[in-house]
Amino acid sequence: MENLTQALSWVNLHFLLQGFWVTIEVSVISIILSFVIGLILGLVRFTRVDAKTIRISRVVGVIIDVIRNLPLLLIIFFSYFGLPVLGIRVDAFQASVIAMVVFESAMIAEVVRSGIMAVDPGQMEGARSNGMTYMQAMTHVVLPQALTKMIPALLSQFVSLIKDTSLATIIVLPELLYHAEIIYNQNTNYMIPMYLAVAVMYFIICFALSSFANYLSKRIKY
Repeated sequence: MENLTQALSWVNLHFLLQGFWVTIEVSVISIILSFVIGLILGLVRFTRVDAKTIRISRVVGVIIDVIRNLPLLLIIFFSYFGLPVLGIRVDAFQASVIAMVVFESAMIAEVVRSGIMAVDPGQMEGARSNGMTYMQAMTHVVLPQALTKMIPALLSQFVSLIKDTSLATIIVLPELLYHAEIIYNQNTNYMIPMYLAVAVMYFIICFALSSFANYLSKRIKY
């Protein structure tokens, strides 16, 4: 009990919260960018109106499949060590965001494509028969219905993204887990309390995201 009290002193908690804030920053930026890019890639992946769009869809599909089958840790290493070799200088924060966005965009693109495919094809046909263009029908009729179907899968991806930020510890990103490691490396008796504190903080942010997604889903259905 004494070790627990000492481990969770205000100084240590403040240090953990600094790392927690970095985790939140990386997560929020990555979620926003990956959703936007993933939505665009998913639409391109689904669209096959003519020969040109079919070719583009296939190329995008190959790129998405390659990224989805690579370990996230490898993408993090490439972002941090590989990009500087190509002349693109990035720090640990930027490299982490780039890696998360690249990996999650590919995952979300498939979620978007699956969500669109889950919508009754008659919705598109009905919109087109009423004079809408393909993009108008997709934007105003199909996509809103698909998004409601995507919420559980998107939530799962976003929660995974938040937890995957801990992998950036390997490139010395000063996020939550990295700060916890610094604390318990000074006193190994603090290891269990630090892991418990980290678990609670991850649970808070993931549970908050889950609750918001459930609320949003109910509001949209209503």
